[in-house]
Amino acid sequence: MITEAATQATPLRPGSSLTPPMMSGALPVLGHAIAFGRDAMGLLRRARQECGDVAGFRLAHKQMYLLTGTAANEAFFRAPDEQLSPQEAYKMMTPVFGKDVAYDAKPVEKMGEQLGMLLPALQDKRMRTYGAIVAREVDLSMDELGDAGCVDFVAYCAKLTNYTSAHCLLGPEFRNDLTAEFSSVYYDLEKGIHPIGYLNPYLPIPAFRRRDRARIRLQEMIGGIVAQRKRSGRTGEDFLQTLMDAKYKSGAPLSDHEITGMLLAAMFAGHHTSSVTTAWTMIELLRHPYYLRRVLAQLEEVYANTEEVSFQSLRDITLTEWAVKEALRLHPPLFMLMRAVMQDFAYGGYVFPKGTFLVVSPMVSHLIPEIFKQPELFDPDRFGPERHEDQNKFNYISFGGGRHKCMGNAFALLQVKTILAKLLLRYELWQGDDPVAGDFTGVVAAPKAPFRIHYRRRARAIA
Repeated sequence: MITEAATQATPLRPGSSLTPPMMSGALPVLGHAIAFGRDAMGLLRRARQECGDVAGFRLAHKQMYLLTGTAANEAFFRAPDEQLSPQEAYKMMTPVFGKDVAYDAKPVEKMGEQLGMLLPALQDKRMRTYGAIVAREVDLSMDELGDAGCVDFVAYCAKLTNYTSAHCLLGPEFRNDLTAEFSSVYYDLEKGIHPIGYLNPYLPIPAFRRRDRARIRLQEMIGGIVAQRKRSGRTGEDFLQTLMDAKYKSGAPLSDHEITGMLLAAMFAGHHTSSVTTAWTMIELLRHPYYLRRVLAQLEEVYANTEEVSFQSLRDITLTEWAVKEALRLHPPLFMLMRAVMQDFAYGGYVFPKGTFLVVSPMVSHLIPEIFKQPELFDPDRFGPERHEDQNKFNYISFGGGRHKCMGNAFALLQVKTILAKLLLRYELWQGDDPVAGDFTGVVAAPKAPFRIHYRRRARAIA
């Protein structure tokens, strides 16, 4: 077992000059920026293949170091923010979330206050409410699908989780009145989150200009709902209401700008994770019919005497949960996580100087055979009680780790399991496209669309 003491940054020796190996292929001035922009995941894989657990690469003027493996993950996530800063690393998100919100919050403690304001929205009582909302949205989507047909499942998941996330986060007003425009505007915002933003998120490119217009419009839309609720006295059981009621320690409420930014941060985490993970899990289950049959058998057992996909029943479908976790291991939505080095940091015999950037990659670390046996295989049983390959929490980092681990992981799992359970119990499904590759041109690793799935209503199905 790797202990915290073993992975803390070690004191630097006077005159120490150890530097990590650099991967090949750097261009003058640009370094590896072009290769990174074209295929960021391919670059990270090659970095480990060439250099091992610690590998350097350069994105124009930014010196980056990739750390891989359990010990490296633990050192990365346990380091204090004063030494390895997520705020400085994710400046690319400032145009999306807004000035002085989340990673741009000043002082650093303000970010912790803002994130803490979301905790009441993630309590068990609220989660039960969200579960019922997600179930209703899946029912509505299946009514549109009908009894049989063929659907691009990647697009279907994106649309469905857009509805569920908008309803749970922003309330019924968005779901009932603003969904069409919201989907269009959010798409422009989402497409403005591109790896090139790590270099400069304010470049005068079309995607960034659309992103900025979308951010302005979303604040107008959310501000309108806030004003309407204040006028009517209506309250909601959603993230929006939680943030409207929240106050800083000083007693000051959040501004509409801050509410919009925090909702977008929650939306980005919840929607992306739920959408791509639902798609990847179904894709992997259809590729592996033996495990799909086991999942179906357990679903039929759990729901033999009920048509309700309840909060409790979702806890009982363990095989579905293991399948989701395995899809997240093989296809983590965020395939790289970054920190800016604010104070010289030592790990593994190397020194990472102030001003450089450290990267860990869930996807690269999850494919190390010393951590996960036969890592290329889809094998959900690795999360079962007999093997429990994620027992060391720094082996499995699909949701990050340490103090900055994604607080919305339970919400994301609830969404994904609900969607899968209802679809699998309603329909027989089989794939129409193969193979499916990952799209790593953005910061979220989604399946390349289209991936068509054929469906036919089962004789016994949840209504």
